[in-house]
Amino acid sequence: MSDTPFPPAQDLASPDAISRREFGRRLGAAAIVAGTSINNTDRWTMAGDGEPTHAPNSDLCFTSATELAAMIRSKKVSAREVMQAHLAQIERVNPAVNSIVTLVADRAMADAKAADEELARGKPRGPLHGLPIAHKDLVETKGIRTTHGFPFFRDHIPDADAPIITLIRKGGALTVGKTNTPEFGAGSHTFNTVFGATKNPYDVTRSCGGSSGGAAVSLACGMVPIADGSDTGGSLRNPAAFCNVVGFRPSPGRVSAGRGSWSPLSTS
Repeated sequence: MSDTPFPPAQDLASPDAISRREFGRRLGAAAIVAGTSINNTDRWTMAGDGEPTHAPNSDLCFTSATELAAMIRSKKVSAREVMQAHLAQIERVNPAVNSIVTLVADRAMADAKAADEELARGKPRGPLHGLPIAHKDLVETKGIRTTHGFPFFRDHIPDADAPIITLIRKGGALTVGKTNTPEFGAGSHTFNTVFGATKNPYDVTRSCGGSSGGAAVSLACGMVPIADGSDTGGSLRNPAAFCNVVGFRPSPGRVSAGRGSWSPLSTS
């Protein structure tokens, strides 16, 4: 039995050995394990031949959002099972990378139960039905702390959702919490005096980029299948590149920013 999170004899750099997606997944796991005290057995189980395989819950966490949404719609997996898997992944991995700074686990599980009941009645809410999502800590979320990464707003709890949150929930996604950002999103690296720094999942000694760094790291670590962010000069695309995920910046005006926008060039 090896202490490494993948077979040491296998050439992970070879495209013939494993898929690019699997390479990225294993590399991320190896970096986190090497840089922190996370136990390998939290993430991996051992097959009979001594070769590690992903536990079933971990597989859900690294299934694409489109696949996961289809599985929920077809009832191959429930929204509650999906949510439980991602909350367990957050519990295991987030202490090492500090990307999710506010967690609403009880609310998320209650929402997942409601999503399953809606689906059972044949009334899914939209294309994102049952998918866990984390929101950037700049965007207003009713009843959920929103700090903007600034000490003055450390305990700020909005009384209304930003338009993007309304649209996301209308589409069926389920909020698990908020992701880290530099103060007011003003920076290309993700750290602030409220929550500290978010770490790169491939090397925790390096930057994850910003300003939507918490979102990118959460995706890369399998803590959520989708996450929102904002972008004026690269704040979605920069951390995505740092963390080997996709960050898409819509055209200005395509998604309403509401009162939270400080620039007509900023998009969410």
